This record gives sequence, C-alpha cells and structure tokens, in this order.
Amino acid sequence: MRSGAVTGTPRIDKVVVSGVFSLDGQDFDVDNNVWLVGDDDEVVVIDAPHRAEPIVDAIGGRRVQAIVLTHAHNDHITAAVALREATAAAIWLNPADRMLWDVVHPEAAPDRDLVDGARISVAGLQLQALHTPGHSPGSTCLYSADLNTVFSGDTLFSGGPGATGRSYSDKPTILASIRARLLTLHGDTVVRTGHGDDTTINAELGNIA
Repeated sequence: MRSGAVTGTPRIDKVVVSGVFSLDGQDFDVDNNVWLVGDDDEVVVIDAPHRAEPIVDAIGGRRVQAIVLTHAHNDHITAAVALREATAAAIWLNPADRMLWDVVHPEAAPDRDLVDGARISVAGLQLQALHTPGHSPGSTCLYSADLNTVFSGDTLFSGGPGATGRSYSDKPTILASIRARLLTLHGDTVVRTGHGDDTTINAELGNIA
C-alpha cells in the first residue's frame, strides 16, 4: 500500500511489504515498512525488504538517489540487490553490519558506507545518518530536520526500543543509543519505524527504561 502522495512537493511515501524474518535458526512472519522520501522526480528508498516489485511500483519511475538500509537483518535487505538492478541506485549500509549482509547476499556488496553523520540529499531535503547500535552493531537512523522526522529502522518503535535478544544485539547499547541520539531530538519529531505505527520522541520518553 502507498500513502502520503502530494503532487509537486517533497513528501514521504510508505509501502508495507510482508515476508519472513530469519535469524538464529528461527523464522517469523513480519510486515516491513519501506519509506520513500522525495518528490515527483526523485526519491531515496529506506530499507528494501522481501520483494523488489512493490517497491519499484511505489517508486513509479522516479529517479532513485539512494537505497539506504537501516541495518542488515534479512527482512530489511532481501530485495536490495534486485532493487539496485532495477534502479541503478547505490546501496548504503553501515559497515558494522556487513557480517549480516553477507549471509543474505554473499556474492554482492553494498556500494557506500553509511557512516555516522553521512548526509544524503533528495528533493531539496537532507537525510542525516545517526549511528544507533544495539539492535545490530550497524543500526543507523535517518534524520530529516526539514521533515521533522526520524526514520528509526528497528531501533525505536511505538512502545519502546527494538529487540535485543538475538545475535549481535545488546540492550544496554540500544538504550544508550536511543538516549544519546534520538531522545535529544525535538519532542514532536515523528518517528517512522521499520515495523508498525509511527510515534513521536515525546511519546517514547517514558518507554526507555
């Protein structure tokens, strides 16, 4: 599904793609949010889960400036290589998650390192990378002051932090990341998550124990 289209102005489109999350020998059915930031001409895609086709449909022929991956769990990157082939856009990933990427795409590589502070421009807007390890070592959020929005991947959800009970994750680290990098944003900043509903920074202040 797609929402948020406003002709001729910068906007955020949302696509939900369903599939399977696999880690540590277990599989889970999940619905993933894909975020498209841009305008009628160009767009940045945030996360590439499961299947490329619905993402390509949502792009709708626009020029893709970048495919930005918030982290490298399979349910966020499975379609990344196919999406790159369809759009000729570079894949950005924090290199601390390369070991997770290699499980899914052993014969392909990301194009750019999504390091802390990196900036990606699209439609007159800027997205700034905020490294927020904890859910995975390379987990990275994307902040847009212009849109009063942070794309949090699986670092922060409506209700609290992302899961930390699996390989390469750590609860004290994710809590420290959220406190230092996200709770310092303006309280009315909209948090657009990797799964489920949006929230705000203010709404989550009491959920970070």
